[in-house]
Amino acid sequence: MLVVHHLSKSYGIAPVLSDISFAINPGEKIALVGPNGCGKTTLLRILAGQEHADSGSYQFNPPDLSVGYLPQGSSFNADDTFADYISRAEGDLPGLSLQLEEFAGQLMHSPQNSDLQRKYDAVLSQIEERSSAAASAPAVLASLGLEHLPGDLPLSALSGGQKTRLRLAGILLTNPRLLLLDEPTNHLDFEMLEWLENWLLHSRCAVLVVSHDRAFLDHVAQTILELDATTHTLKAYTGNYSDYLDQKENERNKQLAEYRDQEMEIRRMKQDIARTKQQSLKVELSTTPRQPGIRRIAKKVAKKALSREKKLDRYIESDERVDKPQDSWQMKMDFASAPDSGRDVLILEHLSIGYAQTVILSNLNAVLRYGERAALVGPNGCGKTTLLRTAGGSLPVLAGRCRLGANVIPGYITQEQEELDSGFNALTTFQRSASLNETDSRAFLHKYLFSSDDVFTPVGSLSFGQRARLTLACLVARGCNFLLLDEPLNHLDLPSRAQFEQALMDFEGTILTVVHDRYFIQRYATSLWQIENGKLIEIKQ
Repeated sequence: MLVVHHLSKSYGIAPVLSDISFAINPGEKIALVGPNGCGKTTLLRILAGQEHADSGSYQFNPPDLSVGYLPQGSSFNADDTFADYISRAEGDLPGLSLQLEEFAGQLMHSPQNSDLQRKYDAVLSQIEERSSAAASAPAVLASLGLEHLPGDLPLSALSGGQKTRLRLAGILLTNPRLLLLDEPTNHLDFEMLEWLENWLLHSRCAVLVVSHDRAFLDHVAQTILELDATTHTLKAYTGNYSDYLDQKENERNKQLAEYRDQEMEIRRMKQDIARTKQQSLKVELSTTPRQPGIRRIAKKVAKKALSREKKLDRYIESDERVDKPQDSWQMKMDFASAPDSGRDVLILEHLSIGYAQTVILSNLNAVLRYGERAALVGPNGCGKTTLLRTAGGSLPVLAGRCRLGANVIPGYITQEQEELDSGFNALTTFQRSASLNETDSRAFLHKYLFSSDDVFTPVGSLSFGQRARLTLACLVARGCNFLLLDEPLNHLDLPSRAQFEQALMDFEGTILTVVHDRYFIQRYATSLWQIENGKLIEIKQ
């Protein structure tokens, strides 16, 4: 279905992909993993025809294979409505019908023209596919929970989860045989996550997916392809994500054992060579020219020791030497001791929230107390982000009260990372949030995986994962004691997610976060704030 041969790609002098080869068979479900910035999105964009490789090739079988591509964080046209988007996804049937009539008329006059016949057949095939898409649209929209949306609804009014589901609907309407999915689970609620998992598992489509959702990868992936950030090469592992972790741990343990055995043998050989050279020298110094036989033997032994020493040096410099396994560079988040707040951190009293005159949720009553870590959950579009924005002060209260307790210093991370100004570089952005000089700021950002030159990269050129890490760094530097986090794990790679979870466990303040990562909720949440049927229900973990 898809064969990739020796694909390589660099940006300037920086290699991203090096000699990548793999194949995808019909119906196969493959996950592509690796740290942020290692080239996962670049590989998908090349396969989707949106970028060109420097060398190598890839082939689809058949050549006209229907491929659906879901890019990461793709945006909509500002003036588009729901009906506009679905109409485009279904295809321009009237325009295709006119083309078919035109080719049919030409074929009447030139029935033996094989080129015209091919064009006619291609347009006819497109019409059949688009007609099928139009007929299946209601069922696809219903399965994704979008059937109730009015056609004139501006796409800018959709929640993050609804936007992701709409993009998925647009792809499914093209009836693809191969899906290239870049972070498809971002912003999806639990119900939609389960739907997507089940759909992919039972679909005959082949799938190449980039995802940092561990439960999703365990449920869907049959093979894991790991992109190495250092060598820029690809390695395949059979099984799901948990199987991959087990295999990686076994590999590391085996390499570490081999490395230790090797180093022990190198030390033994060096000691043996040194002892032999010392004995030879001792013999030579303790004998006289009248004892030539003994001296010849000593020189022969010394020569053999020198030969062994050169052989050992060649081995140490060769590719045969086993390197010590290196742990990947991970975020070193360290929340400074936050100042204590009052016992009641966030108080909701008969609260109504929404936009202008549109009430989304009403009569909300809840209290979040110091030290609690609450996960705010509920279906896409139910008002989770609106509640966070209201609590953070960026949206006005429509009715009732929403207030912060004594000595509460809130820090808010938005879902779309809109708090970042694309006109500044990473260093300037951080310094606007933290009272640190350039040297200390660069040292701080280094903990968040920004190397020496990365700090001068404009925000608009950073990857989504880099932007997430920059936002986290700014929040930590401000010394907040109440974190309002809207999907904070989106775009973080898997090692960084684990590090972020551990940092939250160590955080001494209070947390309210919208999150759909099931592993994350199980590990760190002390309670759930669940929005269900317009009501806010607190569930203690």
